[in-house]
Parts: sequence; C-alpha cells; structure tokens
Amino acid sequence: MKRIAILGGGIAGLAAACELARRAEREEPLHVALYEASSHLGGIIETVREGGFVIEGGPDGWMSEKPWARELAIELGLEDELIHSNDHQRRTYVLSDNALKAIPDGMRMMVPTDLATLDASDLFSEEAKTAFQQELLRPDELKAAAPDHDESIASFVRRHFGDEVLHKIGAPLLSGVFGGDVTQLSVQSVMAPFVAMEREHGSLIAGLRARVASANNKTPIFTTLRSGLGTLIDRMISSVPQEWVRLHTKVTALAREGEEWVVSTKTGDERYDFVLLATPVHIARELLAPVDARAAELMEMDASSAVVVGFGFEDAAAVPVPSGFGFLVPPGSDSKSLLLACTFMDQKFPGRVPEGGRLLRAFFGGSSVERVLNCGNDEITAIARMELARILGPLPEPRVTVVRRLPQSLPQYAVGHLERMAELDARVGNLGGLTLLGNGYRGVGLPDLIRDSRAAARTLLLSAVTQ
Repeated sequence: MKRIAILGGGIAGLAAACELARRAEREEPLHVALYEASSHLGGIIETVREGGFVIEGGPDGWMSEKPWARELAIELGLEDELIHSNDHQRRTYVLSDNALKAIPDGMRMMVPTDLATLDASDLFSEEAKTAFQQELLRPDELKAAAPDHDESIASFVRRHFGDEVLHKIGAPLLSGVFGGDVTQLSVQSVMAPFVAMEREHGSLIAGLRARVASANNKTPIFTTLRSGLGTLIDRMISSVPQEWVRLHTKVTALAREGEEWVVSTKTGDERYDFVLLATPVHIARELLAPVDARAAELMEMDASSAVVVGFGFEDAAAVPVPSGFGFLVPPGSDSKSLLLACTFMDQKFPGRVPEGGRLLRAFFGGSSVERVLNCGNDEITAIARMELARILGPLPEPRVTVVRRLPQSLPQYAVGHLERMAELDARVGNLGGLTLLGNGYRGVGLPDLIRDSRAAARTLLLSAVTQ
C-alpha cells in the first residue's frame, strides 16, 4: 500500500485529497494523511451566511474561461449551485481626482478594443488618449522593441501606453489581483497572453481585436456558487475519508531518507512514499531548506497581505453606488485612501443579499495593509467605513459586518519567475516523490490551483502503479 502525505489543507491540498479519494475507490488502496496546522480545511475560502447576506471571507468566485473549478463543482454534484456574474451591468471604476471614473467599455486590462469609447471617457487625459491611438500605428516598432527576456509589468505597459495608463489602470488592476508592485511583477508570469500578442502583432490593441474577433465568446466573466464558495469546500471535505484528516497538526520538519520521506510533528515521525507539499510558500521553503538549500533559495519570494471587510446593509437606497462591479484605488493615489478596492457584491452576482439589500466588500492591500493588519476588528471596521464614506458618501449602520485578515496570502511573481520555477521543478523532480502545490508557483486563481492539484494526484497514482 502506497503511503502519501499532503502537507497543507488549503484549496490546493484539499483538491489533491479529493482526487486521491475519488480514484482510490477504484484503484489500489492508499494510506493518505492530510496535515493541517489550523482548525479547518479550505484555507482562506470561507462563506459567512447571515441575515440573508452571503459574504465571502476570501475569493468571491473564479474566472469562467478557466474550466477546472467548474468541472470539480459539477463532479461534486453542485451544478445547480453554479451562477454567473451580472455582466450586463459590468463596469469598473477608478478613483481619480477624488471621484469615481469609469474604465471605458471594451477594455481588457489596460488595452482597449474600441478607441471610440475613449473619446467620451473622463478617466484619461488627451495625452493618454493620443498614446492609445498611436500604439495601434506603430506595430513594427513595438514588435522590434519586445525583449526576449522577462521584464516588469511597468516596463511593458509604459512601452505601449505610457505612465498615465500604467498609473490609472495597470497598477490598480494588477494590485487588485496580486496586491503587488507593478515595477517588480513579472509580465511573462502575470500577463502571458499580452506578451504573446506583442510578439505576434506588436500592437496590443491590434492583437486584442484579433483575439476578440476570432473568439466569439459569450462566456460570463465570473462564476461562483449560489450559497457561496464555502459550499464547495464543504462538499470537498465530505468526499475525503475523515480518517485521512489531521487538523491541529503542524509539520515541524521534512527529510528525505533513502526512498522515503519522513514527516515530523510534535507527536513523532511518519514515513511516506510521496509528499504533496501544499503549504504557503514561506512554510514550504522552511521545510525544504534542510533537504535542498538551492530549492529553498529559488522559493524565496515576497508575499503581500490583505484585509477584507464585508458590510451588509438592509437598505440599498441608503447606500447609493454607481452601476457596476466596484472600484479600484491606484497605488499612491492623490486621494490618500488606504483602500485598494471595493466590490459591489449585490451588483456583481445575484443572490448575495436579502431583497432590497446592499453588500460591499472593502479591501486593504499593498503598502497600506500593514497599517491595518494588526488592528482589532472594531478599529478595522471603523477605518473601512471611514474610507468608504469618503468615496461613496455617508453610510448607515450595517446589518452585518465581516472582517478577515489574509496575511502573506498573495505570493509575488517577480521578474524572472518562470526561469526560477523551471529550475525549481528540475531540482524537486530529482529528489523524487515530492510535488509542490499552491499559489506560489503556476497561478494564483482557484481554477489554476485545482487543475495543478488534481493533475499532481493523478500523476502520483500513475507513479504508484508503475513502481
């Protein structure tokens, strides 16, 4: 019987356990132990349901174009729970000159498909609008200037559109996803489709137009579950044999002895044939350092934190917001707001609020988050309400408030990330019987993590059969 250890019970480790459990039913029996230091599985994915409000403590959904989370939900019997974003009222705003200004229709990230929509926009200056128009006219120059090596997102966006576009759209959009610094983030890792467009078309606008014309894609932008993503976690947990799960069990050391891995906890050591290392990157690095110092060195990366505050209001009319999904605050904004973003959840997805209600989720991240992270819940709530009121106007007392801290939850894919990961994969492969899982390596979204974890479990089972 093959012995398998999964270290970390977040979405990555749990997805691997689900796949092993599903396949173990019809293949050779397995001995599996899922170690989790905390009191629960699922990591930062959590849904609070109170007073008719459905409030996510972590991610609120996933990108629909990536199929792997949807596939898992369907396999777990949750197809009737799948719902999509209200794309008919999709609009995102940017806080500029202390006012919310809409990102023009037809933009993907910072790239427009229709230059005519820019004319009526009050978000960009005439100089920025001219930069967009000229980008379409210099494809050969841009293609020639494209480097073979990796570069920062800031360098990439400036080459095409200039500083204003980087500051007003590029930086807040990427900070909203990664919470990071666009002068450090890797464009090849974070914006690979746009890098490919540049190499093929030179102009990103021309490349995006060609992609949109050929796609004819009516897929909704985002998908979630009617009762919240916590339901996905609950269903995943129920599919894993409970004797596999070891909560409140911190792994203190990991060692390679012969053809086995030794997993140490305060209660003793256990030996395994395979280890799926699905802890946060900084913990995985500490565990792997005594085994392979160079591998641990390659895993050194910054990770940003976030604080999420959800406010459920009974009367939407008392909390007026513009039609759309929410707003972003550019890093270093003149408004001096501590906020990174705010999502209008009752407008983004259906069924998030009781009839007539309003649900806002405020985000702190980037350089300001450390000022908030260590505050008490009451103080965080007060800061969030104050910051939202400065932008949206006076707010009534919320019916429900949820505060969640997400420390070191967003690894930063710095310039050169792909090259480092290639070397890391080679070194880990040479160790044998070890796989790294989680959001520090090959993608940060739920579909990416589910894809990688299920694929790793299948590969592991194939290895177990052939050995």
